[in-house]
Amino acid sequence: MVRHIIIWTLNKGMTDEEKTKALLKAKRGLEGLKNRIEGLESIKVHIDILDSSNGDMMLESTFTDEAALKAYQTHPDHLEVAKYIKSITSDRKCIDLLI
Repeated sequence: MVRHIIIWTLNKGMTDEEKTKALLKAKRGLEGLKNRIEGLESIKVHIDILDSSNGDMMLESTFTDEAALKAYQTHPDHLEVAKYIKSITSDRKCIDLLI
């Protein structure tokens, strides 16, 4: 199994309303990939972040193996969601690990 974790920071200058709408859209898009991509075992997006955090959104997902993670990264449905997320974020950190 592979755990795939990403933390994003939203673009500066967004209003609270814009941030909320963007986070909800990203969460729906990513979590909507469940059962649509082979090898994607679980996916959860965390947007209720405490003020002590230095990121705005976290993706926590698991895959059957590294090949499934690679297939996910190039899957058209994932690429569509990723394009939107790139448009609303200024920073991305990723950690992939075997579990």
